[in-house]
Amino acid sequence: MRPHATLLSTLLLPCLLLSTTGVMAQVVGRPLSAQQRIEFDRCMEERAGEEGVFAKCVRLIEDGRADEPAVPPSEVEDATDADAAPEDPRTQAERDFDALYGNGTPYDPVADPTLPEPAVIPGSYDPWERYNRQMHRFNNAVDRTVARPLARAYVEVVPRPVRLGVSNFFNNLGQPVAAVNALLQGKPKQAAQSLGRFALNSTLGIGGIFDPASDATLPNRSEDFGQTLGVWGWERSRYVELPLFGPRTVRDVFGMVGDAPLSPLRQIGDEQTRIPLQGLQLVDVRTQLLSTDSLREGAEDDYALVRDAWTQRRNYQIFGDRLDEEASDDLPDYLREEFNPTVPVDAIPVTPMGGGN
Repeated sequence: MRPHATLLSTLLLPCLLLSTTGVMAQVVGRPLSAQQRIEFDRCMEERAGEEGVFAKCVRLIEDGRADEPAVPPSEVEDATDADAAPEDPRTQAERDFDALYGNGTPYDPVADPTLPEPAVIPGSYDPWERYNRQMHRFNNAVDRTVARPLARAYVEVVPRPVRLGVSNFFNNLGQPVAAVNALLQGKPKQAAQSLGRFALNSTLGIGGIFDPASDATLPNRSEDFGQTLGVWGWERSRYVELPLFGPRTVRDVFGMVGDAPLSPLRQIGDEQTRIPLQGLQLVDVRTQLLSTDSLREGAEDDYALVRDAWTQRRNYQIFGDRLDEEASDDLPDYLREEFNPTVPVDAIPVTPMGGGN
């Protein structure tokens, strides 16, 4: 062999190897499908012995793949799984939420487990609604023709300081009843405070006309035997509207019977003194309720409004101490009795059952 031939072969061999390796790298770098491997093997067999058969078969396979790009195996598997999986009914926003928080279930804002439990307000137990509505209409008629006109005339004629003194007087008369019931409910501290209010207002307050007990930071809490029965376990009771007395429950009717012997007004034997005082108490109570008249005007169902509002307030009077212990900082001022004294339960004065003798 000539020396220059050996030199030429030495120079050309690396070039051929580099060219072949580059083509093979392209093949290896892009995975072949099973069908493409079969076609490549068939091409090698059919063109066996030809010059550059390997490169030709590679180009043939490459030309065939140009129209149909190879898909990575991972994407093929994902596509297969996607075809098998059921259609996702969630919106893109719901899928984004699940991706962020890993919930895995469609977001339902109504049943969101991360939200606090909704407030549960006990409804009114009113199986006697038909009778109660008729009695409510009767009471409204009496109120429109007698009670409310008297209360408005009382406000126009009597100066406000005098009206305040009258309210203080009747509120002070209810403190002994509040003290006894607070003691029956297991609240000795509150019972002592009620007795303290009665003693202080009856002396320094000139029979309760003035209220030095509030200046002495003694809280004003009203308690009655109906509330005591509720604390003792009679939590649910039928709603009933009594003639002239207005909203009550069966539990409160029994409570009125229990409080009657403790009422200071009922201890007055002279009817000429007792009846005018009871009438004045009625006018005073109706005067305190004048502020609620605007809330009832235009109500679609006045009966339901009065019943539900009274029931909610009554439930707080009975179970308010539990709320004070659980969330004392969250209660609004209008639910705190010391900031909003409640109307006495016995809104309509009655005469003694024994005729005062």
